[in-house]
Amino acid sequence: MSDVQKQFKLNIPDDVKRWLAEEASRNLRSQTAEIVLALKEKMRRQTETKKADAA
Repeated sequence: MSDVQKQFKLNIPDDVKRWLAEEASRNLRSQTAEIVLALKEKMRRQTETKKADAA
């Protein structure tokens, strides 16, 4: 896995932004870390689904 990080602008709806801020605060993480965690969980689920479909 690469440690190279890329920066990009993200436009999200206000309700999602509020939820993100609340979750990050509740979990003692930055909003960026909360987004990365959510995306990695989605990646993991997708990989598991693909493996299950292949079996």
